[in-house]
Amino acid sequence: MKSYHFLSILIFFTALITGCDHSIGYGQNTLKLEKEVPMPNVKGRIDHLDINLKDQLVYVAALGNNTIEVVDLKTGKISHSITGLNEPQGIAYISKHHELFVANGGTGECIFYNASTWVKVGSIKYDDDADDVRYDAALDRIYVGYGSGGIGIIDAATRKKITDIALSAHPESFQLDTKEDKIWINMPGSGMIGVADLKTNKLVNQWKKLLPRANFPMAYDSVQHRIMVGYRIPATLKVLDSHSGKEIFSSGMVGDVDDFYWDESTKQILISGGSGSINIFKQTGATAYKQVADMPTRSGARTSLWIPELRLFLVAARSADGKPATLLVYRLNK
Repeated sequence: MKSYHFLSILIFFTALITGCDHSIGYGQNTLKLEKEVPMPNVKGRIDHLDINLKDQLVYVAALGNNTIEVVDLKTGKISHSITGLNEPQGIAYISKHHELFVANGGTGECIFYNASTWVKVGSIKYDDDADDVRYDAALDRIYVGYGSGGIGIIDAATRKKITDIALSAHPESFQLDTKEDKIWINMPGSGMIGVADLKTNKLVNQWKKLLPRANFPMAYDSVQHRIMVGYRIPATLKVLDSHSGKEIFSSGMVGDVDDFYWDESTKQILISGGSGSINIFKQTGATAYKQVADMPTRSGARTSLWIPELRLFLVAARSADGKPATLLVYRLNK
């Protein structure tokens, strides 16, 4: 996909331009860095993360290293590495079955592992570029974005495909609300946000904006019915009405974003950006949000995981400038 490759190049140079100096920052009282977990054998880009809450084990998709790193939050050490993968991107811990689901971008293969023995117990193959993953515990279903335009729906119990939702472009981050039977999907290759109906498993709407471009991360406020979308060109946060797509709020933010989250208890959006900082926006009114933090991290530390049950915000920093890859563990203050 030549156009998508061009978009990636454009994003890279835009990140260089917009990646201003975050060495000082502000709002350090909002997040406290509790520990750093080095991952010395991990090289290259790091993608998504998930957690086994009961055992406090974090699973890190080390895409450039072709491994999954299992980090024990209690000891602050790596307890296991799954090797032999091909660009692992999306990852989900399936608590009901104590299994780990890994989406490989290089081959399109999605693999189920026993989360105790690490034995491969199942596999599903998609065309290519298996990417972001969501698990719905209530329905025991896995959703995985893949290829030039599709979301696969999988029965986690049987490890079998249920159906697919056809899209107009490759999906990046997506959010689902099974009570509303909807999925909202970022499709940066087409510059659109897709809306799919889970009753019919079809795309029912597409919201397109000329600028900004490169909509990668997405978060969802299910109470106020709002979608938060992160754009890279230029670096922009937008809050949209999830029913109509109408814009509620817009602001500049950290560059090269890849993950962000909405915390209902504090009414805050937590954002990790590869240009080197964490941004936090707090809702201050019915349609108003204010940036309350811009905390320095490391260049390239753009993927993250918010764990509301533990009040922890984890940021994955790739190896760079002589420093090893590291999982940065922050605690959010109320």
